[in-house]
Amino acid sequence: MAAALVLSGCNITDKDDGRPESARDFPEADRPVSTVSASQMPERTRDDRKEAVTVMDLANIGEGMTVADIGAGEGYYTTRLAERVGKDGRVLAQDIDAEVLQRLGSRVERERLDNVSIKLGTPDDPGLPEGSFDRVFLVHVYNQVSEPYAFLWRLRPALRQGGQVIVVDVDRATDNHGIPPKLLFCEFESVGFKLAAFIRRPELAGYYARFEAAGPRPDPADIEPCEQEVVAAGTADGGADGTASRPDRIVET
Repeated sequence: MAAALVLSGCNITDKDDGRPESARDFPEADRPVSTVSASQMPERTRDDRKEAVTVMDLANIGEGMTVADIGAGEGYYTTRLAERVGKDGRVLAQDIDAEVLQRLGSRVERERLDNVSIKLGTPDDPGLPEGSFDRVFLVHVYNQVSEPYAFLWRLRPALRQGGQVIVVDVDRATDNHGIPPKLLFCEFESVGFKLAAFIRRPELAGYYARFEAAGPRPDPADIEPCEQEVVAAGTADGGADGTASRPDRIVET
């Protein structure tokens, strides 16, 4: 069985349902979210399989670029991005966990990463300055975003001209530390992004997706949320993950 998506009417609610008040102008996501995993693969293991190098190469990260690492955690990508962009580049490490950021701040000081800044975000707003970033990274964190429409809508203005959002994740249920590609595409497209690349690589043990802003940013009330329905495996476009209907995709195995 696979998850397929259709667009449904807006399901915004005014009642106190536990959602942040700042997110209630946006549709509610029709999916569960993952909790933060207590265990994490050791950095040496990730480096041995060339995870960060592969992702940074695919994203064309070079010296002098300004990038944001959303859900930076203990800093695996933050530190490697800092080295790649060099002294003339900038990295903003963002997370919603103040204790995690405190530990990351200690690491940044210890490793003397002068081109790294740290920022506390919220579940529905990454809090990024407008027009500031060439790339925004969401690595194994998008499945934890409980308010994807508000979050992505507020993230989009942070991109510079030609800026891109990079997602690395796993093709499995959102409450199991992953997100099906078709659901990912739908949520991004609903707030005015287009898929520019989709790549499966063994180094990632998952997939890489790149998105670009396309057209005007919709009004929050006009965003159509993505609704999941359980259907038989396979779709009319010939690909259960939705990539076969997108001629500009890149798919590798």
